[in-house]
Amino acid sequence: MKRVLVVVDVQNDFVDGTLGSAEAQAAIANICQKITNFEGGLIAVTQDTHSEDYLATKEGRALPVVHCVEGSDGWRINAAVAETLGARNDVEVAYIHKPTFGSEELLQRVADYAQGEEFTIEFVGFCTDICVLSNAIMCKARFYDRATIAVDASCCAGVTPEKHRAALDVMSSCQIEIL
Repeated sequence: MKRVLVVVDVQNDFVDGTLGSAEAQAAIANICQKITNFEGGLIAVTQDTHSEDYLATKEGRALPVVHCVEGSDGWRINAAVAETLGARNDVEVAYIHKPTFGSEELLQRVADYAQGEEFTIEFVGFCTDICVLSNAIMCKARFYDRATIAVDASCCAGVTPEKHRAALDVMSSCQIEIL
């Protein structure tokens, strides 16, 4: 069976930058281990990607914290995770820049990889209650008939610990496996 690992927005701004947290920092080692031990064919890595005028966007007006501006240090993938990904020359690693929470490009990459077969998707990353949730739900809707979808809670962090737990509860209610 085909397998996909989705590494959601493990960028500096979500680890120790403007939207970082102790929980995200603590999850990095687990994420690196997950990437190292992944036996499958596709690792999709999303990057929240904004422009300098982020605060003037609809999302920026609702979340007025400049983050993940393309090309900035905060936009880059965490160094430990980037190094771990770079060591995986035995699998396809696809980088996906996304301007908002959910990614249509991710859906297309996964569909192209799966080619209509049954497969599994596992999610790790940040923020559990925003981008992990959005992409997992989108994949559940798109691939409901042929994918098993899971989220590894030990490899995620939310905006707050409470929102992390709430997001896991919502995903579980939507028949997404919580590991």
